[in-house]
Amino acid sequence: MTDQGFGVVRPLPGNGLVAYVGGLLLVCYAAESAADDLLGALRETAASGGDGRALARRAAQVLAANMAGDPVTCAVAGPVGGGVAVLVSGSAAATIGTSAGQTRLAGSDSLTWADRLVTGPVESVELSLPGAGSPHPAVRFEGGIVHGGGLVGDFTDRPAAASAPSRPLTSEMPATAFHIEADLIQPPAQPPVERPPYPLADQPPAVPGPASGPQPAPPAMDPPPFLPPQEQPSYLTPPEPPYPPPHEPPYPPSHEPSFQPSHEPPYPPPHEPSFQPSTEQPASLPEQQFPSYDEPLPAGNGAPDPQVPQHLGPPDHYDQPAPPLLGQPDHFDHPGPPPQQEQQPEQHGDRPLVYGVDCKNDHFNDPRVPYCAVCGIALVQRTLVPYKGPRPSLGVLILDDGTALPLESDYLLGRDPERAPEVAGGTARPAKVTSPDGSVSRRHLRVALDGWDVNLVDLGSVNGTQIQPPGDPNFYDIPPNEPVTIAPGTTVRVGVSRTLRFEAHRG
Repeated sequence: MTDQGFGVVRPLPGNGLVAYVGGLLLVCYAAESAADDLLGALRETAASGGDGRALARRAAQVLAANMAGDPVTCAVAGPVGGGVAVLVSGSAAATIGTSAGQTRLAGSDSLTWADRLVTGPVESVELSLPGAGSPHPAVRFEGGIVHGGGLVGDFTDRPAAASAPSRPLTSEMPATAFHIEADLIQPPAQPPVERPPYPLADQPPAVPGPASGPQPAPPAMDPPPFLPPQEQPSYLTPPEPPYPPPHEPPYPPSHEPSFQPSHEPPYPPPHEPSFQPSTEQPASLPEQQFPSYDEPLPAGNGAPDPQVPQHLGPPDHYDQPAPPLLGQPDHFDHPGPPPQQEQQPEQHGDRPLVYGVDCKNDHFNDPRVPYCAVCGIALVQRTLVPYKGPRPSLGVLILDDGTALPLESDYLLGRDPERAPEVAGGTARPAKVTSPDGSVSRRHLRVALDGWDVNLVDLGSVNGTQIQPPGDPNFYDIPPNEPVTIAPGTTVRVGVSRTLRFEAHRG
């Protein structure tokens, strides 16, 4: 899906009217009193370049002006960024397919109409009236207004784009008397290049005589065979010593000395040690220079008795027992009764337990704030000890019509909040907010309390939710289905024309 429209749109057979103008979809009954107004809103939105959100806003205005009788049966849809905005009323229905599943909206689920902004990559959108048939795969709706029971926009089925020609057409060629396609011209054949034969190994190559014209390059000559260089005296080689090396005998074997036996070699072989082990008994070891806490070493070859451990040197910390632990013993060192668990304060009604601090007047406050929210006295954080207690009211939401909502629990704001699943499940209180322009959705905004924080969650409304931080003249859109924490003094715009303000003072 793109901002300009849908991929392939197919009509559903039926008895209503279906319109596809400027990338925007509309289905309704021709006999409805508001049919002409809905078609006019579709044309005006498409002419001004509006998206699906603008179309849903204009359709809501038409439906709000025709609420005297039964709800008008209609459905509109249009792209918004990467998603799609959908509005259904009466007995019409809409099904939006995404990669995460399908979302179905029915006008009968609301007393007025239902709208939704579906984000993410959308794969298909189907708007249908009661009794609509199935689309024919060969039928495509390029645009306009025709009879039908619904429309199906398939974003995964794109019309095949015309392939670009491989070369320019004849009409695009320059106007010349003689023209040949460049890619049809064959290059001229090149004559083969004759190479002179290589000479045989036993015959010398023939020497060519003088000839006119360019001559071929002579063949590459083989390098001459490698000849070892003549032995020449090197000035870098050190001269041989006049005496034999240490590993050779200092005299020839024929002149053996008289003290050397004739049957023994004059010198030991290289792989044997150059000394003879002494057969004399070594002198007894002197007494140990260090005091030993074990038995002395026995006489002999010095091997200790395997049954008696031997320690050479002074004793170390491995020989002594560990010193006693310093400090006060705890229940890990001396088993005893387990420590008493922290006593949880009693819960007061439905108020959750949170950590906080008391001011001098015993007002329970958020430990992060510098002043008490009730009496305004300064909180000295170094002298305060947080504890867990029941959370008080976090302030109040004041609507533009004077309605006050005390922030003691979650709220769900919208045009028809009583039928929302959050209210039916008991997790939020309903707060009905309507607007004459129809810009407030059936389930528009949830006010969620988390600890000491006040969060806003836009429930995928078509016209969105904006916030104005304190001291900032601008409004900013909040993302759908994501909690956004607001500070005291923040102004919230619900839809197009309704506003409310967050005040934290509890006095």
